[in-house]
Amino acid sequence: MHSVDDTTEQTVRSVLAYAENRLRMNPVPLDKGSLSAEELYRRLEGLIRETPRHPDEVLGVYSSVIAPSIISADSPRFLGFIPAAPTKASLLFDMLVSCASIQGISWLEASGAIAAENTVLRLIADEAGLPSTAGGCFVSGGSAGNLSALATARETAKSNGATGRLSVVVGTDAHSSIVNTLNLLEMDALVVDTPEHRLTAETVRAAVPADTANIAAVVCTSGTTNAGIIDDLAGVGALAKERGWWFHVDGAYGGSGIFARSLRSKYDGIEQADSFILDPHKWLFTPFDCCALLYRNPELARATHTQDASYLDVIHTSDGEWNPTDYAYHLTRRARGLPLWFSLAVNGVEAYREAIEVAAELARQTAVLINSESHLQLIREPDLGVVLFRRLGWQGEDYDAWAQKLHDDEIAFIPPTKWEGETVGRFAFLHPDTSMDLVREVLERTR
Repeated sequence: MHSVDDTTEQTVRSVLAYAENRLRMNPVPLDKGSLSAEELYRRLEGLIRETPRHPDEVLGVYSSVIAPSIISADSPRFLGFIPAAPTKASLLFDMLVSCASIQGISWLEASGAIAAENTVLRLIADEAGLPSTAGGCFVSGGSAGNLSALATARETAKSNGATGRLSVVVGTDAHSSIVNTLNLLEMDALVVDTPEHRLTAETVRAAVPADTANIAAVVCTSGTTNAGIIDDLAGVGALAKERGWWFHVDGAYGGSGIFARSLRSKYDGIEQADSFILDPHKWLFTPFDCCALLYRNPELARATHTQDASYLDVIHTSDGEWNPTDYAYHLTRRARGLPLWFSLAVNGVEAYREAIEVAAELARQTAVLINSESHLQLIREPDLGVVLFRRLGWQGEDYDAWAQKLHDDEIAFIPPTKWEGETVGRFAFLHPDTSMDLVREVLERTR
């Protein structure tokens, strides 16, 4: 029987060896789930038992059963949904955060980690043009960021005298988490129809008269998930100020485009935001799960989210404190901003700017290629890294078969989407190692 120390030693060696091998993969394999649900559960059945197993045995099950059944979102061949492409530096530091059990709850417990995270939040705020007083924290993802920001908007409206059930103005292409958040917060979504899929000041003025009561906020999207469209941030932001509404910008996918010089002008007006989110685990090349949540006036968030309990009194006594638990709905949290901090410092911000530009250029070149093919039709010029197209003559089942065959052959993962009720093709570019040769191979399969 192995002692605890022997088992730990073996586990460390085995897991680090596996991690090193995974980190050295170039490119990362796409993988696909080939096992049925029944077979997966059958292979995992009984692995957890009353008595221990050798770590290599368990790791073997992971590598042979679990890992191949996970599509690698960090593969340059992953072109669906919103991909991921964490840097090696961020992945390695994420291991350090985990193995050292680094939490990021309060200044008292983790001042160094929080200070480092805050330098990254400051960088993002500066790129967005937010004031020097802006601040916030890292949360798990865009849904958590939207929930925390709109909870602050609701409480701020109440403190300013709003009564009754409140509403929030959103466009038809707003992320699903926005409407879900409003349901949880017992607020109503005042949905503005956007025929061009872009929320503008004009569409809001036309749909929402100036005397409409009980509006707490308006939400703009800086990069819709389905098409990468950026709303009229400047116009809607100015209107929000005029009407006295909270202005929230959901940049979970596309907000990181503020770092790309060729894209920056598309975000004009973002500096007016009362709250702004972006997900570094998307276009800032950081491991899951990580969302940067920023407030123009963090004290409003602190008034909303600070939790009151006798055992928490001690964390609110430090000079210069900054407790991430005070700026979102969470309490316990890991220092999920540290891998981004480490990677930014190691690689430099310019490398990030260039990597984002790669995705935008891939989208532009793909649009040109689609326009050159008589059997394909570009649906709209890409704003960011998403390209929508139709294959003339195809129905939904044709797109499904095309995408399935590409995945079966491990060429690409590129599921179709819907656009105005029609099934269409969709490229989502994010990985800087995705090539135009791969794009040509994918499109060649449409013939």
